[in-house]
Amino acid sequence: MTSDTRRVGLAIFGVGRMGQVHLGSILRMTTAHLKYIVEDNLQLGQEIARKNLVNDEVKVIRSQDDDQVFQDASIEGIIICTPTHLHEGLVRRGLKSAKAVFCEKPLAGSTEIIEACYKDAEKYDKPLLCAFNRRFDPGLCLMKQRLVQGEVGEVQCIKRCNRDNPPPTVEFLKMSGGIFQDQGIHDIDAVCWTIGEYPVSVFTQAHAFRKEIADCDDVDQVIIVMKFPSGCIASIDLSRHAVYGYDQRMEIFGSKGMLEQQNKAPTSIVHHNESGACKNPIEASFLQRYGEAYELELQHFINVVLGIEKEILVKKEEVIQICQITSACEESYRTGKPIFMSSFQTGAI
Repeated sequence: MTSDTRRVGLAIFGVGRMGQVHLGSILRMTTAHLKYIVEDNLQLGQEIARKNLVNDEVKVIRSQDDDQVFQDASIEGIIICTPTHLHEGLVRRGLKSAKAVFCEKPLAGSTEIIEACYKDAEKYDKPLLCAFNRRFDPGLCLMKQRLVQGEVGEVQCIKRCNRDNPPPTVEFLKMSGGIFQDQGIHDIDAVCWTIGEYPVSVFTQAHAFRKEIADCDDVDQVIIVMKFPSGCIASIDLSRHAVYGYDQRMEIFGSKGMLEQQNKAPTSIVHHNESGACKNPIEASFLQRYGEAYELELQHFINVVLGIEKEILVKKEEVIQICQITSACEESYRTGKPIFMSSFQTGAI
């Protein structure tokens, strides 16, 4: 890092699963300067700081003391990785305090609150990024680019698979917001963003195979079907646990052929012998599979704060639409009926 490289002062709220991912990215970036870790479990916050060799100058504080962050003029951005019900308050306090805000999805629990957050972003003229990280996955970006270039012709069908690993804990499930808002929202966004359309209808079937998930009024296996104005039909297959690894695949089928994004593995070496063929297991978890996407996503946020990039890539209207579609998918599962998207805009993104 040269002496004239400006570093963005940051505070991170919450160092659970996602918080630790973003913390690692911050510490690797030469343009980021971590100053605060806000974590109500102070022992956890201090332990994570030690584990990541965080500089002793970084303050680890509880949320009851977080006024320090909002009153600190050297903090230009905050990273929010707390449970969803805490997002609104932190987002709006951050914007009001002249901080750029990076917030894990979903931004909030309702369209009205999301609208209010973006109105604050406009009012205080500060960037607000809702973290739909799949948009920053290099493979998906390339698929979208090649689709736009016409390689598969008229798009007729999209299939996307998202089977989680390792299985989430009951403690996480209770505060996750459910499989639709926690997991499915990423794939709904990925499909809509890639094809460049919003659906005209959705239909969902789902089931809870694990009792502890059913006890949380949630499900662990979901199939979502979406139809788009162009006629394209998309299916999304969600599962809370695949015993063989973190299963993330996508295919786009069209009149001229098909594009396919396969699972990642540590190496592509295959061993063949008289018993058959053997290759490395696929990536074990989201940390390995989407590590590059998480880092690119955060770098984009930092670049906007620095003025290197002019605007946030994930727009207000897109966030609202995807949250509404996700809620419609959950409603379809609970009612057993298809949901038609007449209540909000459909068509091109």
